[in-house]
Amino acid sequence: MPSNMTYSHETVVLEAETFSGCEFRDCRLIYAGGEPATLTDCKFVDCEWKLEESAARTLAHLKLMWSAGSKAPVQALIKDVTAAR
Repeated sequence: MPSNMTYSHETVVLEAETFSGCEFRDCRLIYAGGEPATLTDCKFVDCEWKLEESAARTLAHLKLMWSAGSKAPVQALIKDVTAAR
């Protein structure tokens, strides 16, 4: 479990990792759809978030739903993602 680390200009695979108090600067952050990462008190500066494999296919499916006229379910998912917890 990385904690209080600074990552700069790196590619970081988030899959099933736990990061606490870390700072990511100008990094490429990759999530492929497996076990989600745990990100606690982390800071992100000018990072690129990249979805690959299953995660990318899920995003492609949501885009298809949207373009096919099924906007309400996609909007409901976005509302769920952005809801305060």
